[in-house]
Amino acid sequence: MAGALRLEDFDDPTFNPFFEDSLAYGADANPYPRIAELRENGTVQEGDYRVLMGGAADLTMSDVAHYCVFGYDEVSQVLGDPATFSNRSYERNIGISFGRSISTMDAPEHPRYRRIFQKAFLPHTVATWGDTLVDPVVSELMSKFVDRGHADLVTEFTLHYPFNIIYRQLALPPEDVKIFHKLAIAQTLVSIDVAHGVEASTKLGAYFARLIEERRSNPGDDLVSALATAEVDGELLPDEVVISFLRQLVNAGGDTTYRATSVLLLALLRDPAQLEAVRQDRTLVAQAIEEALRWDGPVLMQSRMATRDVTLGGVEIPAGAFLDVLAGSANRDPSRFPDPDKFDIYRKPAHRHFAFAYGPHVCIGQHLARVEMTRALNAILDRLPNLRLDPAAEAPQINGIMMRVPHSIPVVFG
Repeated sequence: MAGALRLEDFDDPTFNPFFEDSLAYGADANPYPRIAELRENGTVQEGDYRVLMGGAADLTMSDVAHYCVFGYDEVSQVLGDPATFSNRSYERNIGISFGRSISTMDAPEHPRYRRIFQKAFLPHTVATWGDTLVDPVVSELMSKFVDRGHADLVTEFTLHYPFNIIYRQLALPPEDVKIFHKLAIAQTLVSIDVAHGVEASTKLGAYFARLIEERRSNPGDDLVSALATAEVDGELLPDEVVISFLRQLVNAGGDTTYRATSVLLLALLRDPAQLEAVRQDRTLVAQAIEEALRWDGPVLMQSRMATRDVTLGGVEIPAGAFLDVLAGSANRDPSRFPDPDKFDIYRKPAHRHFAFAYGPHVCIGQHLARVEMTRALNAILDRLPNLRLDPAAEAPQINGIMMRVPHSIPVVFG
């Protein structure tokens, strides 16, 4: 039955959302010196992070007061206090694309729905997906270049594999995977391209609505069937909540994992000694992943809204103000992480990182992300001997002031 459903492409099928990434998230190869300078001037400051970093203001939030949160303790306080610092700020941007997402909700509505969704992503559940979903996708993508001796690990691998895994989780028809990927990415461009963001959201929403109806009538063992038949307080989950979750899932579970895995691989490739250490001792894989997430996590900034007048870091913040919460700054706060700009897989941090946020809105998919990053790194180390950056290619750079990723990692091996 699923094969009868088809995703509708953009009205202009030539539109390529991948080209707009640097417009939406900035092209700065190293924003951290500027972030450190700002942090030294105050752990909390009035101002819009994008503008302070030399970028354009978010079109969906340019009419409200902004305060930037740079310090580790202050970031932890904001993320851990949802009653004072609300997620309703996201109604203004990702809410446009995703709809009534749990990321835009506060208590009591948020925990009521989150409990249902979280069941599908518990550690023991996602661990089983390693063999059934992750490994087949990794093998399929790597088979196209493993015998070639050279590849681009981003354009040929990391850009595609987490989206393909989610696609299989949802048991969607393989012929729609390219359109699915385009629409999923375009949703996040709403801050600079409202029209295409809304178009992508509308088309994914219509598709998921038909899919939910179909899976309720003929449920399988896929994630859509599980959510379509799940109940909260004796009633089926509202369609709009399920649709919003699915819209967000394809990005939260795809886009951020692609970015995090790309950063991890490039960090190791830039340091051949650490790369070889991980190759020889796979117990270091988990440490390498956590260090990459701390050192240059995929999402530098999260958003919150003050629900009341509050003092934070000695700064008076009025009710209704938006807070740009700099996880990327907290993760390199020298008061918590010695020599914070160094990528060091042997680091034994005494403090958590905020790559997956913290508190009630901590990332539901963090366990799956770690499984995917672990499986991908192990496969690359196993199947690509003598892996190294291509000396004939331009040195790859990690880019972005909002979302971080290298857009290309040319390598040679064998």
